This record gives sequence, structure tokens and C-alpha cells, in this order.
Amino acid sequence: MEDQAERLREIVRQRGPAGNGGDSFTSGGFGNAIPFSPSIPGTLGNSPPGSGRSAGSGTDLRFRPARDGKTRIITVTSGKGGVGKTNLSVNLALAYARLGKKVVVMDADLGLANVNVILDVIPKYNLYHVIRKQKTMREILVETDYGISIVPGASGFSQIANMNDDERQNFINELETLSVADIIIIDTSAGVSSNVMDFIAAADDAVIVTTPEPTAITDAYGIIKIIATEYESPNMGLKLVVNRVKSVAEAKKVADRMTNIAGQFLNLKVDYLGFVYDDSAVSLAVLRQRPFMVIDPKCKASLCVQHIVDRMEKSELRPVGGFGAMMKRLFRKS
Repeated sequence: MEDQAERLREIVRQRGPAGNGGDSFTSGGFGNAIPFSPSIPGTLGNSPPGSGRSAGSGTDLRFRPARDGKTRIITVTSGKGGVGKTNLSVNLALAYARLGKKVVVMDADLGLANVNVILDVIPKYNLYHVIRKQKTMREILVETDYGISIVPGASGFSQIANMNDDERQNFINELETLSVADIIIIDTSAGVSSNVMDFIAAADDAVIVTTPEPTAITDAYGIIKIIATEYESPNMGLKLVVNRVKSVAEAKKVADRMTNIAGQFLNLKVDYLGFVYDDSAVSLAVLRQRPFMVIDPKCKASLCVQHIVDRMEKSELRPVGGFGAMMKRLFRKS
């Protein structure tokens, strides 16, 4: 099966960057769009693709505190590329927005960013410019017509650990801009780089995505094993999602195998959060560069994601959760 991420990158290579800091894009502007309304459950707009805009241009989540005073940090990661991690991150964000949450998706893939591609948004600035103190988080934050905001990924910056003291402190200060959100979803790159592991350790919930493919299962287990052997916390809020399954039984088989092995051999608890069906609506959404929850809110994949979010909402944050705790864990060496 062709890697979805590579297909997305090919689309980007065929298009030029926006010329106004992410305010306008080649596929069109706002027009008479009916925006996605997070305040009305079940409503998804029909706004045209490519209509993202800079969050600094109007009223946005930055000036309103999180509803309960605590931001939930969710890191979505995978051992293997092409398992649908970024797609899940974006659609989880939309499902949370349908509940009336203020949501930010942070593209933490510092090599090959794809969140903006799924949303048909081509920002001019990204995290690299923030890290290098060329732009502020406000200036790169992009609102979308789907009721969520995104922080574009920083292509060309290899390691957070490589930041000098001044860059690190500036990055911490800028990240504080996001603390007014109810939910921050961090979409990492695939694999077990130090960047990925740091964001997993910093999160309130770390969602590991796999598919039933043996290579994906093996690589997902590899992440779990590294967490068990290199991190002190026995309860890191690890959760498992099995993507592209043909049946409930197939998903349960994969989940039981992974959670049992993690508990028996690694003494690490991994909660089975749910699964997402292998749905043709997902492939159609990728080609149209729109989230599948927008293309078809009632398709099997959309209902699965909504169920996952419902389960997440029923689980409580760790006692040390929240944005401040994330900063301490992410930059524990600073």
C-alpha cells in the first residue's frame, strides 16, 4: 500500500507557498464558506479547502483561558511511518472541537510536516522560525475553518536537544501561548528519536498508533519497550489505537497481544483506547486534502474517532498533568 505521507508530500511539492504568512492560499480564500462550528455538536462546515488563516488576524483562542484552567496534552506517535498517525491527530482534534473544546494541533515532525497538508493549508512560517526567534507563536499559529488551530511543523530542524540555552528559553516562553487551549494534540514523527520520546514523556496521554501489519506492531512495541526501560514513571498515560482494521475481532487481537506483552514482560500498563476501521472515506479525504470527519461525519472511521474521544473524555488527567507539567517534563534538563 502506498504511504499516505508520501502522497501528501508529493501534493505539497506541486504547489507553492502562501505569500502572506498563511493568510491566503492558491486553492481559494474564504468565499461564502460555512465554517465548522465547534459549539454546535454534530455540525461540520462545507468551507472550501485552503482557507486557513493566521490566528493573529482576529479573535482566537489565545485570549481566552482554558475552561477548567488545565490544558490536556495528547501526544500521538507511532513506531512505523504510514500507519495514519497524522490523519488520526487531525480528526481527533475535530472530534474534540465538536465537543466545544478549544484545540491546537502542533506538528512536531521536525523533518517532514504533514498536518497542514491534510487540511490543505500551506503556511509561510512554522516552528523553525519560532525556535530561531524569527517569529512568535502568535504569528505562525494558523486558524482553520474546521474550528481548530494548527502550529505548522519545523522542517529542517533536527533536534530539540540541539537548541542552545537562549533558544530553549524562548521556545518555552512561546509555548506558553498555547496554554489557553483545552486540548493540545502533538503529532510527532514516526520512530524513536529523542524528539519523539521527549514529547511522549511530556504528555498527559501518549497515544501509540499501529495497524495489524506485523512490522507496525513490532515497531509500536519497540517504542513501548524503550519507554519501559529508559523512563522512570511506571504510568505515563500510554494508550493504544489500532488503525485500519477489518473487524472488531482483528483490532482486539492486536490490542490484547500488545497490552498483555507490555504488562507481562515490561511491567508497563498500556490502555487499549479503541480502533479505526479501514474505510474508503479516509483515502478519499486524503486525496481531497480535507479531514474524513468533514468529508463524511457518519462514516465508520469518523464514528470510531468520536468513540475514541468519548473514552478519552471519561479518563482523568494524571495528578501532575497540565501545561506547566508538560514544560517541566519536556525540558527536564534545563
